[in-house]
Amino acid sequence: MVKPASRIENIPPYLFARIDKKKAEARKKGLDLIDFGVGDPDIPTPQNIITRMKEAVDDSANHRYPSYEGMFEFRKAVADWYKKRFSVDLNPADEVVALIGSKEGIAHMPWAYIDNDDIALIPSPGYPVYKIMTLLTGGNPYIMPLKEENHFLPKYDDIPASILDKAKIMFLNYPNNPTGAHADDDFYERSLWIAREYDILICHDAAYSEIAYDGYTPRSILEFDKNKKYCVEFHSLSKTYCMTGWRIGFVVGNKEAVSNLGKLKTNIDSGVFQAIQYAGIEALTGDQSSVEIMKKTFQKRRDMVVNGLNSIGIHVEKPKATFYIWAKVPKGYTSADFCEKIIEEQGIVVTPGSGFGEEGEGYFRISITINEKRIAEAIERLKMVRF
Repeated sequence: MVKPASRIENIPPYLFARIDKKKAEARKKGLDLIDFGVGDPDIPTPQNIITRMKEAVDDSANHRYPSYEGMFEFRKAVADWYKKRFSVDLNPADEVVALIGSKEGIAHMPWAYIDNDDIALIPSPGYPVYKIMTLLTGGNPYIMPLKEENHFLPKYDDIPASILDKAKIMFLNYPNNPTGAHADDDFYERSLWIAREYDILICHDAAYSEIAYDGYTPRSILEFDKNKKYCVEFHSLSKTYCMTGWRIGFVVGNKEAVSNLGKLKTNIDSGVFQAIQYAGIEALTGDQSSVEIMKKTFQKRRDMVVNGLNSIGIHVEKPKATFYIWAKVPKGYTSADFCEKIIEEQGIVVTPGSGFGEEGEGYFRISITINEKRIAEAIERLKMVRF
């Protein structure tokens, strides 16, 4: 057998692939699993989006190769949505590119900017793709710890100037996965100051910007980078419109960075199926009432989980955004030990915080993407676990 490249051998198993293995083992034992693992909404895609997709699939013009950067109509819909949502002006011709889901664009961004030994600033805990793809390019991830005492925001004062001088890109993600944390205006202003002072490209993952509660409205980092000199922002339709399996998203912002990512993509993929882009246009421009209904559903679930955990001695605050609950494991357990204990004893699947980076140790993540009946059942099962 031909030996694979060392870069493949050195990649740890993807977090959710490891969880799937544990789930399979539990099912073999006959356990009824309640799965709070992957952030994959159980709410169906809104019907108007499905209907538009069906219409587009029947049109043979959509059966051919799409444009690499995305249909102009889709990019125009993105620009119009940004203007309406954030009061940010985007030129759809050169400041917007369609993605096969935001994960794809985020994963390719280091390939567009990181050479061997270049530094990327990576939050921990954080979406695993930021660090893994930096390593695959031969770059050096510099870990920015997200600490609870700092509201899960990086402390820029703790980063040595020698690191900032060499850093080329910085990944940020607010509202945050996995912590559910949100960023205030001062943080965005400080981030832009760092980018200007040290000539760093900020790659902001804003996949959860539309899932917020209690009157909180997340902002775009492009509201602070008015001239779009230092930032790109990644969005996904997966979470906002419950379209995780459809694989469509977009990157916007600095036109040189958007162009460089687009140039890379032309050599890797052939664009997003046009019928899905038409569905994306409908999502962005059509009836938005489903988004409000979804938010109310997730808020109810958030409250159930938070109240349930607090009732059994696991103290958590209510996050203002995302559909994640980030909680400390009980004393005496590692993240992995606790997660294995509750899946083996009660068939409850949660994600160990350590899977999101070294700074996630001591925590676990709950994804509230299952119905209220199962949430209530999970709380009752957790009451039977001896911590």
